[in-house]
Amino acid sequence: MKTRFLVTVFALSVLLAACAPAATATTAPTLPPVANPNEVKVDISGFAFNPGSITIKVGQTVTWTNNDSASHNVIADDGSFSSKTLATGDSFSFTFDKAGSYTYKCGFHARMTATVVVQP
Repeated sequence: MKTRFLVTVFALSVLLAACAPAATATTAPTLPPVANPNEVKVDISGFAFNPGSITIKVGQTVTWTNNDSASHNVIADDGSFSSKTLATGDSFSFTFDKAGSYTYKCGFHARMTATVVVQP
């Protein structure tokens, strides 16, 4: 009798376990990256800097990203900043710590010019 009872309890336990919902792992939702308010992006594509002119505040950083099929670089006319050669997908960043107007160009393609205006 005791054995029959234990077998019945065991069978019911197995049956209930099979009917119970499986435990699921929970993962935290993936959040989009937060944009850095101190960073301004310039896209290099179509053999041009886009946008061609930007206005920022002292302390902000400009990041140029080459999305063109050709290599480019970023060279300030006054020599205050310059990048290495940027292959497709490469980026260069510079933080402006002085107010002023900075014209720059691509050293490989003279017609590619643009301006960063830095306000106090």
